[in-house]
Amino acid sequence: MNKDQVKGEIKEVAGKVQEKAGQVIGSTDQQIKGLAKQVEGKTQKAVGDVKEVVKEAVKDVTKDVAPK
Repeated sequence: MNKDQVKGEIKEVAGKVQEKAGQVIGSTDQQIKGLAKQVEGKTQKAVGDVKEVVKEAVKDVTKDVAPK
């Protein structure tokens, strides 16, 4: 896991907490902010996922072309 995946997961969880808190206190504004934070977290996690895929692909390619 890279830092984008971790930070994204944390933001997503924080957004869920904020959304639930908004529901409990009846604050639509907090619910919307929580949903937005969840989207931000999912996006950051997806960026991290792509970075991992690219890193693995580069590792595989360099392994295949390395002199033996």
